[in-house]
Amino acid sequence: MDHANHIHLTRAELTPDMLNGATIYGPGDQKIGSVSHIHGLGSSSEVVIDVGGFLGIGAKPVAVPVGDLDFMRDEDGDIHAVTSWTKEQLKAMPEHRDPMAS
Repeated sequence: MDHANHIHLTRAELTPDMLNGATIYGPGDQKIGSVSHIHGLGSSSEVVIDVGGFLGIGAKPVAVPVGDLDFMRDEDGDIHAVTSWTKEQLKAMPEHRDPMAS
């Protein structure tokens, strides 16, 4: 996917409803996961990414700072993000556990 013509989104434009389910692309334009949900607001927020699995089953949730992702909108209006993280690096991170879900 050529991201050159995609519209980059500012942090102020990023809302949880807009980002839920967004595809995350790593180096080499490899699909590495999708946004599960967001924690926090503004520059200190974290994006929880489901990595691995198949059709959402068996995916591992990991949290990364929102600043590690470059969110954009493509020609069809779909939101996605690009990061320098690889799928292997994300899988090696500790699993995110939502303290509110216990």
